[in-house]
Amino acid sequence: MKNQITNKQPSRFLKLFNIKCFVIYLSLVLSLYGYSQTPHQDKLDLFFDQLDKNNKAMGSLTLAKNDKVLYTRTIGYSEIKEDKSSPLNSTTKFRVGSVTKMFTAVMIFQLIEEGSLKLADKLDKYVPQIPNSDKISIRDILSHTSGIHDITADPKLRPERTASISKEEMLNIISKAESDFEPGTKFSYSNSGYFVLGYLLEKVTDKSYEENLMERIIEKVGLENSYVASGVTDPDKNESYSYMRFDNWRQVPATHWSILFGSGSLVSTPDDMARFIQALFNHKLVSQESLSHMKTIQKEGYGMGMETFIFGDRIYFGHTGGIDGFGSWLAYQPEEKLAIAYVANAKVYPIKKIIEVVATIYFNQPFEIPTFKTLDLSTDVLDKYVGLYTREGAPVNFTVSRKEKTLFLQMNGKEALPLEAVSNNKFKLASQGMSIEFNEKENQMTFKRGSGARVFTKEN
Repeated sequence: MKNQITNKQPSRFLKLFNIKCFVIYLSLVLSLYGYSQTPHQDKLDLFFDQLDKNNKAMGSLTLAKNDKVLYTRTIGYSEIKEDKSSPLNSTTKFRVGSVTKMFTAVMIFQLIEEGSLKLADKLDKYVPQIPNSDKISIRDILSHTSGIHDITADPKLRPERTASISKEEMLNIISKAESDFEPGTKFSYSNSGYFVLGYLLEKVTDKSYEENLMERIIEKVGLENSYVASGVTDPDKNESYSYMRFDNWRQVPATHWSILFGSGSLVSTPDDMARFIQALFNHKLVSQESLSHMKTIQKEGYGMGMETFIFGDRIYFGHTGGIDGFGSWLAYQPEEKLAIAYVANAKVYPIKKIIEVVATIYFNQPFEIPTFKTLDLSTDVLDKYVGLYTREGAPVNFTVSRKEKTLFLQMNGKEALPLEAVSNNKFKLASQGMSIEFNEKENQMTFKRGSGARVFTKEN
């Protein structure tokens, strides 16, 4: 009997020992592969569960610190079909829009460090056909103070967005537009300016933008899911379509990458974006001096290929992006060494708010998870607001209609968007950052966006 007890005790001890060894081994493996866990995972899960359940977003988030991933989450679908939809996953690739500008700026600063360019170089040395090219410096273009007219924001000059266009054709259109102002005197965000930088990069290196991106950033940092977009979204490559929310999710036609080029043609994942910005701030891509130039604010909160954001009492550096139904946000907090990377392929709830919530939860600040409960108004109340609203001299008019217990807002005959009731006479269109207030007595609708407000009158 004693021998039996003696034999069993070592066996139990060995089992416990093996379990402990396995746990230690697993921890080491996770550490080696750069994965950790945030103590606020439950709150983040709850927040994204609410976004998902209430159809407020579809997208993917990566939260990383010191080259370790703290948290990842995806909600929604990369492709929605009646018979079968494909859920997003951590390696789903998105169009990240203007986050591309950070990548372009990094490559320009690499050329400066190599002695191939100078910040003070004038554009006429490389692209003389651009108006004011003898006055526009590389610094001006990087900081959006060049005055180069943004043709992508000009309906009269903008090419058909879903069609392919050559770089030469695009440059020809940009060259025909007059400068918006004298270089260096004002700030005006210009996609066309960064298109020109992409062209300049190719001219100086005698390599394509894609080759430069691969050699100078992707291979250096080890990005596994980043590249320049092709003309067609390919679900077989785990690429995501983008969507807008109406009465259901509707796919948005994709802008052709050739229109965007150095300003917004990148395809990536939040994980790759987080790796990129951590490498940038760890001086693996450019020197401390170059990074300081990028971070130094010139005008309107913009540096050179980099923006600043303030959440709570902390300053973040990074960039935002938006194209079709996609929206992206890449932010880095230097003191905490925290990277927040989020890309949405549907953006009902404002992306800025999502990033703000993530930062708030991470820093354990007070925050109440939204329930997204909507106010249920009677059809009698809603019908009072139905009609056509116009404003003298305004290029737009709004049609308000009702479907069941939801009001819809339609601008100039375009797609009708559902409004959420906040009170009996106040509504919001969160995806567009808009709010609307009806004044039944005056037959008016006040349309608010940001700090601006416009009053439209209901026609009898």
